[in-house]
Amino acid sequence: MIKSTDLLALITDKGRRGTLEVLGITLFLAPLVYLVINEFIRYNARIGRLKGPRGLPVIGNMWDIRVNAAEKYREWAKTFGDVYQIQLGNIPVVVINSAAAAKTLFGYNLQAMSSRPEFYTFHKLMVDLQVVSDTAGTTIGTSPFSDSLKRRRKGAATALNKPSIQTYIPHLDMESRDFIKELYEYGDAGTTPTDPMPMIQRLSLSLALTLNWGVRLKSQKDNLFDEITYVEEEISRFRSTTGNLQDYIPLLRLNPINGHSAKARGVRRRRDVYLSRLNNGLDERIANGTHKPCIQANVIMDAEAKLNKAELMSISLTMLSGGLDTVTTQVAWFVAFLSQNQDIQDKAVAEIRKLYDADRPMCDELDDQKCPYVVALVKESLRYFTVLRLALPRASVKDVSYGACTIPKGSILFLNAWACNMDSTVWSDPEVFRPERWYEQPDAPLFSYGTGYRMCAGSLLANRELYLVYMRLLSSFRIEKYDEVDCHPVSGNADPTSLVALPHRYRALFVPRNPAALKAAMEETAAMERADDSFKALVTLALATAVAAICHSNADCPPGQQCKQQGEFPNIKVCK
Repeated sequence: MIKSTDLLALITDKGRRGTLEVLGITLFLAPLVYLVINEFIRYNARIGRLKGPRGLPVIGNMWDIRVNAAEKYREWAKTFGDVYQIQLGNIPVVVINSAAAAKTLFGYNLQAMSSRPEFYTFHKLMVDLQVVSDTAGTTIGTSPFSDSLKRRRKGAATALNKPSIQTYIPHLDMESRDFIKELYEYGDAGTTPTDPMPMIQRLSLSLALTLNWGVRLKSQKDNLFDEITYVEEEISRFRSTTGNLQDYIPLLRLNPINGHSAKARGVRRRRDVYLSRLNNGLDERIANGTHKPCIQANVIMDAEAKLNKAELMSISLTMLSGGLDTVTTQVAWFVAFLSQNQDIQDKAVAEIRKLYDADRPMCDELDDQKCPYVVALVKESLRYFTVLRLALPRASVKDVSYGACTIPKGSILFLNAWACNMDSTVWSDPEVFRPERWYEQPDAPLFSYGTGYRMCAGSLLANRELYLVYMRLLSSFRIEKYDEVDCHPVSGNADPTSLVALPHRYRALFVPRNPAALKAAMEETAAMERADDSFKALVTLALATAVAAICHSNADCPPGQQCKQQGEFPNIKVCK
């Protein structure tokens, strides 16, 4: 006879085994069910009548583009045509790979292609839409279309037009002079091999700070230099359209120990600290009447702009990230290329000497691109290296017809600027670095700044910066090879997964072409910096004296008020 306790144990044991069996079956079947359902969803998400490579379950084409997306897209165009679709996760993306297709889709559909998609890593974690407005934390280039975007673009366009750029010439003059001075000093007048990257980063960062906030970053040793360059490099990675799997595979966002997400939030907090410091400093200088002409001040004091603080922050981020992402990388590639190609230097210097003698290494900061060969050199370096290989992605706000297919509203589109700049229907020799091509086809399209309505608003300023830097660099130095460096834009790309294409680090020799003239120019630069510091000190002293005359202590304050510190003058107090 079976005891009741034995029966209970038997039932319990069977129950446990049954539960384990059900759990095992569930764990086995759940992924299969997920894969089947997900594949059904992924298949139905594809755009009808548009060719493209088939991807893998769940991840789509992410594995295919893990190394060099822009070049892979260019290769696929030979099979699927200039316009085709890929899938990143379940999300279909239309990729445009030729100048003609770009003109058709972005040139003839300006309004329909006027928005940007929102990605989880950058727009949700970096910007944190649940906490702040939809403009704080995004650049103009990464913002979806809205009335706010139109206001910001209008404000930026006013600050970046030709008349405004003329007011920034003193800034361009000083920063490009300092760039040459650092190469001269760190390179011991051409005797010590030098890695130019820190000098290029300081040039780009100080230009961005000077042009946007009216403050200089005079030294690589400034703590702000290390902080901003590190944070902005990390943010650039989070902006990558191919480097963040969680943007396309939502399942990855559920990971409770997601270090990628935590890092994104941490970097955002660090960025907020120095942006607040820069913005508050400018506000104080404007209030005190000591600010210098700069983009942010121009926009703040433009009565028609009517921008709020979040929108002003967006413009600040645009200037900061644009300069560090693109100008830095562009100059780094160019200097590397010059170090390996003396013939290009010789041609450029011969053309520069038609305008400026060897005893004028600084040329003329007011020169508005009068040397045709250097203008062509700027364009060709922008085309050949195409540092932003995939222009910032677009989102359609209307249905758009292309050939036999209809690209539906809300679709994501990638402009493969790299493929468009290497278009063999535009150029007979696209993979050759040849500045003379711009003499032959001066109106040929250039996609390095994007195209259409969302084209980079700062292209005029960037061209002016690059022209002056190239002129002074070539006129001052003979750049000699020290390290072997691969200057091919594909094989020489240090990190193909990054938003921007960077060359490998290298060292070169910067040998003065006219040592006496360059030394004199560097002494002149040092004198200009001392004069600028003296002027600032005089203004500060005059203002401090005026404030001090108003209020010395609480005894001098009106009834009910007391002395408090004011702005940049911690030793001076005013009644409040």
